[in-house]
Amino acid sequence: MKQWITSIAVAIGAVVSTTGFGQAQDFPTREIRVVCGFPAGGGADIMCRFIAKQLQAISGKTFIVENQPGAAGNLAHGYVARQRPDGHVIYPVGGSTLAASLSLFKQPQADPLKDFDYLGSLFKQAWFVTVDAKSPYKTLPELTAALKQKGSKASFATSTTIGNVMGEMYKQIAGLDAVQVQYKTMGDSLNDLLGGNIDYMVADAPYLIGQMKAGRLRALAIGSGERMKSVPDVPTMTEGGVPGIDLLTWWVVAVPAGTPQPVKDKLSGWVNEMVRMKETEDFFAATGSDTFVLTPKEIDAFLRIEIKNWADYIKRARIEPM
Repeated sequence: MKQWITSIAVAIGAVVSTTGFGQAQDFPTREIRVVCGFPAGGGADIMCRFIAKQLQAISGKTFIVENQPGAAGNLAHGYVARQRPDGHVIYPVGGSTLAASLSLFKQPQADPLKDFDYLGSLFKQAWFVTVDAKSPYKTLPELTAALKQKGSKASFATSTTIGNVMGEMYKQIAGLDAVQVQYKTMGDSLNDLLGGNIDYMVADAPYLIGQMKAGRLRALAIGSGERMKSVPDVPTMTEGGVPGIDLLTWWVVAVPAGTPQPVKDKLSGWVNEMVRMKETEDFFAATGSDTFVLTPKEIDAFLRIEIKNWADYIKRARIEPM
């Protein structure tokens, strides 16, 4: 009897092993969709399109970007979580955005600890306080002083979750009464900033760097605890007299929970190879991003910390769940 049971166990193990090997060998069987939770043309879209291009070059497979914008990424979280867990949908997304969603929304569309598996991390980015390059303000203290003079007549633009939080924290810490103007896209907010309709903008690096290099925008500060390697000349909010802000976007690549391990291993191999490439590192640096590498286990642990941190940030910023 024992010999019979042992034989069955060995046979089952062989089938499972062969099945896993077969899944990896056959994968992918069609194009892989790279879901972006924000509109085309914005910072997140810029990063997703680069990631798709690099992964396609490495793997020889087809990667297509699919934009699913809405509710500051919350809709995309739910969309990806509901997809078939077979590896044909991957989700480059801010781990910080996932963590914040649990406190920002009354009905989060996904649980980052339960609904996703993680292939690896990519980079970290700071958020900028920027003004029109023609603005008289050259430093954050100068802007802060002017905003205090303007009181409730001052205004600032955001179009993302983290931008909202950082903008509100700046107001609370500096004692400002500026009005937040929420835009659907960064392009819309930029137009109003350059048109003189708002005083400053809080936004992420990929979109802003190009505008800064073109001479349209001036960065006054970043919202990280220390200066970024990719933008070493931009001071932190603390250096500008606004302490207590340390907000970073750190990106991961997620897949729906339950994706077979052999498939995840194959995808992770491509992601890790991409991150190690000099071309990738140079692109990240050119978009104001520093390479940031975590294993799937480290991502899970960091997410748990970030979920608590973002609950505190959102409370401090006095933002009510939507």
